[in-house]
Amino acid sequence: MSKLYLVPTPIGNLEDITLRAIRILRDEADLILAEDTRKTSILLRHLEISKPMLAFHQHNEHQQLNRIVNRLQGGETMALVSDAGTPAISDPGFLLVRACVEQQIEVECLPGATAFVPALVNSGLPADRFVFEGFLPHKKGRQTKIQAIVNQPYTTILYESPHRLLKTLQQFLEFAGPDRKATVSRELTKIYEETVRGTLAELINYFGQAEVKGEIVIVISGFAE
Repeated sequence: MSKLYLVPTPIGNLEDITLRAIRILRDEADLILAEDTRKTSILLRHLEISKPMLAFHQHNEHQQLNRIVNRLQGGETMALVSDAGTPAISDPGFLLVRACVEQQIEVECLPGATAFVPALVNSGLPADRFVFEGFLPHKKGRQTKIQAIVNQPYTTILYESPHRLLKTLQQFLEFAGPDRKATVSRELTKIYEETVRGTLAELINYFGQAEVKGEIVIVISGFAE
């Protein structure tokens, strides 16, 4: 019986993969759909898994979608992986899952690594209710989105690139003021993992004096009356 597995992969430390994920990739999947086959090959070699792969990423997912669904309908079992973390979280996957649901193809998502959960829990900011925004728009609608975020009462989580970090922090300071609490986590699960906590002003001062590398997760406290 055909099935699509969504398999989270490590966001840095290769030990952060479940035994179940290894079994699915090694024994259950006929084909692995990979955001970047080169990066996935590194993980598969580490796990001593040999399996056919097909590239499935944001630049070809529309073109590949029908072909993949047809193969699933033909009885194949596939595992979808992103470069790091859980598929469809700021990565390709949503279109394929939706198409499988529409065609009544079974979909199963495994629990596992994703960057925003450890960043949120480690921030020390309220985690009972939160909003995950992913990446902010680069241009159109960016300031409107930032203003909406700083006016809501919930903790907000964002992904950001290293070269945009300071700009983003400065834009939030413009709308939220210098004393709004926030954290910046980078290189999560890796050797140089770092979480810096403080006000927006303190974070700008800190990262303005340091070279920023690695994937970034920003966590910002909500508005308090």
